Amino acid sequence: MTEDEVAESRDVAFVGLGIMGYPMAGHLAAAGHRVTVYNRTAARAEAWLAEHRGRAAATPREAAEGASAVFMCVGNDDDVRSVSLGDDGVFAGADSGSVVVDHTTASADLARELESVGGTRGVGFVDAPVSGGQVGAETGQLTVMCGGVQEAFDSVAPVIDCYAKSVRLMGGAGAGQLTKMVNQVCIAGVLQGLAEALHFAEKAGLDVDAVVDVISKGAAQSWQMDNRAATMARREFDFGFAVNWMRKDLDMTLAAARKLDARMPMAALVDQFYADVQAMGGGRWDTSSLIERLRRVEE
Repeated sequence: MTEDEVAESRDVAFVGLGIMGYPMAGHLAAAGHRVTVYNRTAARAEAWLAEHRGRAAATPREAAEGASAVFMCVGNDDDVRSVSLGDDGVFAGADSGSVVVDHTTASADLARELESVGGTRGVGFVDAPVSGGQVGAETGQLTVMCGGVQEAFDSVAPVIDCYAKSVRLMGGAGAGQLTKMVNQVCIAGVLQGLAEALHFAEKAGLDVDAVVDVISKGAAQSWQMDNRAATMARREFDFGFAVNWMRKDLDMTLAAARKLDARMPMAALVDQFYADVQAMGGGRWDTSSLIERLRRVEE
């Protein structure tokens, strides 16, 4: 680390050390930032401190005190409210002039609500959901879609760069969350198409690996094909982005679509297919497990 890089280090906080937040906070510490972490389960914070330089706070409010930027990465809207609002929440401790960043995949309405809360306290807010999964978080190669005002974004973008390959402001508050919804719809559609295609190949008696090798060189190629086709063929799903999380995301997306009068028949259908996977006991399976639904219907 150069002297210039050390000089640019900042006091930051990270709230939520799940499978995404844990490595993301680690990248901040590795970059030389002074990191305070908070996690609802204290043992998780203790484990993080055993690997990284920093300190743990007893509450989100304590974590936010003195930080120029506070990052949150929790489960859903209710979880975000529980760590950001109230007497022990992030906004209660955030200093005027600081910026709160929410990496949770949450609703656009919540993003606008939190920007308003921050505005009453002189605190900036950026909604910044991510794409890239656990591997992207661990390798520092996440794509971060942001919503908020330019000034707040410019303040935190250099810090987010520590764990991102792409950081972009998409518009005002909520635009990051709406962009993530677009992302999830595209993933759901591609995975359903890939599941049906591979299932067809299996039923036709084709060598699935050979089929994928050929078609991945042409217009059918996708990230999902490159990274999930082989495991789908081997019936391996105990990893990756869980079906439960995708259903949460699609539920928010479909609710937003109804407000916008946007027709999304494919997304609604695949959401129901994921409900079938949950009923099969696959709530924690990777989203590529859509193919297992097709197989079991016929077994």
